[in-house]
Amino acid sequence: MRILAVDNDGCSLELIKRVLTQKGHEVVTADSGEKALSILFKSSVRMVIADQTMQGMGGLELCRHIRSRGFHSYVFIVLMTQRKETADVIEGLKAGADEFLCKPLDATELDLRVGMGERILSTEYHQIAIFTLAKLAESRDPETGLHLDRIREYSKLLGIHLARQKKFADILPYSEIEIIYHTSVLHDIGKVGIPDTILLKPGPLDAAEFEVMKTHTIIGGKTLGQALAQYPDAEFLEVARNTAFWHHERYDGSGYPHALAGEDIPLCARIVSLADVYDALTSKRPYKKAYPHEAAREIMIEKRGRHFDPDIVDAFIEAEAAFAEVSKRLAATDSQGAEVPAAGAAAAK
Repeated sequence: MRILAVDNDGCSLELIKRVLTQKGHEVVTADSGEKALSILFKSSVRMVIADQTMQGMGGLELCRHIRSRGFHSYVFIVLMTQRKETADVIEGLKAGADEFLCKPLDATELDLRVGMGERILSTEYHQIAIFTLAKLAESRDPETGLHLDRIREYSKLLGIHLARQKKFADILPYSEIEIIYHTSVLHDIGKVGIPDTILLKPGPLDAAEFEVMKTHTIIGGKTLGQALAQYPDAEFLEVARNTAFWHHERYDGSGYPHALAGEDIPLCARIVSLADVYDALTSKRPYKKAYPHEAAREIMIEKRGRHFDPDIVDAFIEAEAAFAEVSKRLAATDSQGAEVPAAGAAAAK
């Protein structure tokens, strides 16, 4: 990562450059806020480490300039200060700082703060990749409409309510809910491999067509699995793969593609499964009216323990008012609905 260090103190700049260069970063330096801005305008920098109280343009003013300029990529800002009092932190946060370092600098703390910034910046790339892939699927399947927006909202609601249960408190932290929220939009990415004659058919699929449609889970799961093999530390890819592969599995083992049952189905897939079917039921299609929330609710309850994980149905019931609100707010009439009768509404019957 390219990091810009800004300080009037040459010793601080030398320490920052030595420590971060050893970690593989490219470090450029400036001894004033004005020079730092010049560098930022001419080249790509992802992180700025600046002294809060430099002569001339100090770190706070530099921070405000960065935030007001609207660079194409987010710039993570670490302010160095000799005093880390509450008032100083508040002032820095208001200016747009992300993190703080106490002076004199400690090499270990410097490394940790930069590492934290790296993790935060990496989520931007994840979200860009997810958005791009989701739009690819959407371009092939015009029935999507606001489906992806609703799916991720429903999935997040389920995750939040599940996390309140003792059973899920430790395995579903908020960070995991956020990953499910972002990756849920990739659940049907495998549809890019389904022929148009089936994907865009304006009506129910026959048995042979449905067998082809079902392969979208395998196409999506294997594709994301190959990406995961290349980047095994990317947790979001594992969640995305699991969701794409198994969001059509059923709790009683009667789903596809692998007839998984119960908790053998990854939690993310169980969550998106209910969100997906609820959306299929409550969305209007050319050949069917949208089910009202109350009718969809009854189907969720009827299929508790068979199609759906009982705990997730319970979370849905707790969150049903919010579900109905999202459904109303993001209502859309989709132009096509190839899979809904086969894997959405029909699957819930």
